Amino acid sequence: MDHQRATPTVAQVALIGLFVTALVTAQVTASKILAFSLPFSLPVIGAELALPGAALAYALTFLASDCYAELYGRKATQIVVNVGFALNFVVLALVWSTIAAPAADPTVAAEFATVLGASTNVVLGSLLAYVVSQNWDVIVFHRIRAYTGREKLWLRNIASTASSQAIDTVIFVSVAFAIAPNILGVGTVIGESALLTLIVGQYLLKLAIAVLDTPVVYAVVSIVRSRDGVGSVETPS
Repeated sequence: MDHQRATPTVAQVALIGLFVTALVTAQVTASKILAFSLPFSLPVIGAELALPGAALAYALTFLASDCYAELYGRKATQIVVNVGFALNFVVLALVWSTIAAPAADPTVAAEFATVLGASTNVVLGSLLAYVVSQNWDVIVFHRIRAYTGREKLWLRNIASTASSQAIDTVIFVSVAFAIAPNILGVGTVIGESALLTLIVGQYLLKLAIAVLDTPVVYAVVSIVRSRDGVGSVETPS
């Protein structure tokens, strides 16, 4: 008798699609530094919030992975996370193959290489930060779930995302804007003061998103459970 694998649901495809889309978007937008004026002054960063352009996109990957973890379990989520990690290499290969290809306009080609060449630093920083923080997120999420059961989703979402985002931010900013450009000679090396400002600014945004996206996680999980009748398929130890 032939046994067919269960057909992926719309929710599964949508969450994986959101995860991958946000991840790839983060890689190509991170080299732009954003600056937002604040109506008040904060320690370290003052009255301006500076952060990489990828901050919002990357924060969405944690929303997608937390929803997926709650619905489909730790093993399934780690597969998504680790496949996403491998896809970073595809992004890097495609960017550099395009830079290396002959161009009709040398001026445009040089500008293209300058802009997207710096994404190598971003991808390298992201690769290291990603593999550590995303797996940490899944582990913490399910460790808390082991104690709370299906209750206190808000605690799992905030605690796992807040801690993993802290790890991610420090690794990513340090590698992408200091270590990688210094070693590879591509992009601009940012000073210690600016690095600290970027780390604090990015983390504050990510922390705010971790709190604000909790109702979204609840809504997504509730809708999918009522529609598809799914829950976490495992109770990890």
